[in-house]
Amino acid sequence: MALTQDGKPLHVLLSEKAEADFGGRIAEVLAGRPHRFVHPDHPVDADGDIGADLALLTRDVTGLSTKALLTPATAHFYALLRKARSLQWVHSHSAGADRPIFGELRQRGVTVTTSSGANAEPVAQTAVAGLLALSRCFPSLMAAQRRAAWEPLLGPRAPKNLRGQVAIVVGLGPVGLEIASLLKALHLNVIGVRREPQPCPPCDTTIGFADLSTALPRADWLVLACPLTSTTEGMIDAAAMARMPAGARIVNVARGEVIVEKDLVAALQSGHLGGAFLDVFEHEPLAKDSPLWAMENVIATPHSAGHAAGNNAAVGEIFLDNLARWRDGKALRNTVP
Repeated sequence: MALTQDGKPLHVLLSEKAEADFGGRIAEVLAGRPHRFVHPDHPVDADGDIGADLALLTRDVTGLSTKALLTPATAHFYALLRKARSLQWVHSHSAGADRPIFGELRQRGVTVTTSSGANAEPVAQTAVAGLLALSRCFPSLMAAQRRAAWEPLLGPRAPKNLRGQVAIVVGLGPVGLEIASLLKALHLNVIGVRREPQPCPPCDTTIGFADLSTALPRADWLVLACPLTSTTEGMIDAAAMARMPAGARIVNVARGEVIVEKDLVAALQSGHLGGAFLDVFEHEPLAKDSPLWAMENVIATPHSAGHAAGNNAAVGEIFLDNLARWRDGKALRNTVP
């Protein structure tokens, strides 16, 4: 796909902040091609069409929105995307494209690209921080701190050394590979899971999704870093958890729907699973009455693993690279199939 050269200005839908951040460089990439930036508050025609040819969806637009609950700003931006008849391409700040809007656009023939890789390091660091916190009993130590209780990790309370433990990392995209590298530095044995089982350093072993169930009995840690697809949705259910060793723990920085949440709660309450670090949930925000909030062996964070001050710039670099590719009729990075 290449930019049409019909002499008409190219209309780029983005927020005012995104124009301030990237407008000058977008102009440089377009190299004199007439273009116009349109913001969500600009006038629309009688059908609600703002006339956008392409759109950049940035974090300042999505803000606190989740799949289930949209802020007014996000809902308005989505409505503009739906009604833009000439829309050809949308680039999103997120790494995943499982929100319904992206499926709707793709069905219309709109190209959707993501910013996969932009926040891989923060997500991986957060996942490993959660693993380390569980491994070193931080939840119980922090509970003791709140009680002003001196309770050293001695005797039966002493945690196992991480060296030699087995971590299964599901999903070997930029996040999963970074997690695997960090876990190898901590001397764990890493089994990577991907669509095809070709070797994938730094993993010690790589298997396909079809073989995950046979590997689960070896898992001290199950780390989920995969996209939400028809293959992964509900993949970690009661049967999968039952195959894991008693005391094994789960880290989820993928999508909440990869785990059957009620089954996870039951496995944690029964003591079969030793703990979980969860950054994502089936329904977000997590309901106030969820048992996960109060479990001493659970660390729950509000879908924040990837948040870091440098993310916006990284997203911009991916978008600008794709814009240059689109200008030249080349294949785009991170295109959603």
